[in-house]
Amino acid sequence: MATVTLGGNPVKTSGELPKVGSKAPDFKLVNKDLGVVSLSDFAGKRLVLNIFPSVDTSTCASSVRNFNAKASELQNTTVLCISRDLPFAQKRFCGAEGLENVVNLSDFKDGSFGKDYGLEISDSALAGLHSRVVIVVDENGNVIHTEQVGEIANEPNYESALAVL
Repeated sequence: MATVTLGGNPVKTSGELPKVGSKAPDFKLVNKDLGVVSLSDFAGKRLVLNIFPSVDTSTCASSVRNFNAKASELQNTTVLCISRDLPFAQKRFCGAEGLENVVNLSDFKDGSFGKDYGLEISDSALAGLHSRVVIVVDENGNVIHTEQVGEIANEPNYESALAVL
């Protein structure tokens, strides 16, 4: 279990992030067309998992915009923006913002992604949502970078995440 903060107040998560060097856990997430996708759908690609509580908050929206801008410059890399938002909200946000370089995926059905990756918020007003995390996975499915943002309201360290690619 990790502890981060929300407005300076301690917030616990459901576990620990996958360790650098380990295989990324498989997942089943829902895309904008309500189809189910898994880690194997991205086999052979490098992945940046931009994980956050909700696209309807300013910091989360900013992280999606920033990774969208950087994604077009990355070779053999897909940026997955993952939250518990409904796919309709994710699609609406990206459509309104004109964001086409990221893939939004939802963990709305059962929250298993948040639990399996150890990043589900387990207490506070945000219980059940994802904490702010960036995980980078290489083309072989190995975790090569993790960042659990200490204060949920802060943005991740984009440069650190992208430097490992």
